Amino acid sequence: MAQLVGAIVTVGAAVVSALPVGIIWVAARPPALVVGLMLGGWALLVSLLGLWLRKWPAISHRHASFTVHDEGLEIRRGVFWRTVISVPRSRVQHTDVAQGPLERRYGLGTLDIYTAGRAHAKVDLHGLDYQTAFAIRDHLLPQAEVDAV
Repeated sequence: MAQLVGAIVTVGAAVVSALPVGIIWVAARPPALVVGLMLGGWALLVSLLGLWLRKWPAISHRHASFTVHDEGLEIRRGVFWRTVISVPRSRVQHTDVAQGPLERRYGLGTLDIYTAGRAHAKVDLHGLDYQTAFAIRDHLLPQAEVDAV
């Protein structure tokens, strides 16, 4: 799914960045060598953007994990800057499971966890299997009817 989003972004960036190149080409009427360099530079930048947006999701996915245990949830993510987020069950206020159109197409979902506190008051897990997101949500919610006022 992230690769599809990357392709859409690449096409959008190619179209938007082609406008200034076209305007310069028409308005300034530069020599053929300059036009060739402009088009070559534009094509190179769009190609590099497309390659990065195609490869990055797999790299990011390899460096992300989560662990569900009795005390709560631990999320590890980051390629260059690593982050470990611990969400104790006692701090969970409520959870949401959401699906966008692309997530629905691939049977994926996003689990949003809202906690008490300021730092990481909302923690999200993207790209989960939709049923897995519900299972984690059910695990994190209080087991007994307790009014936590």
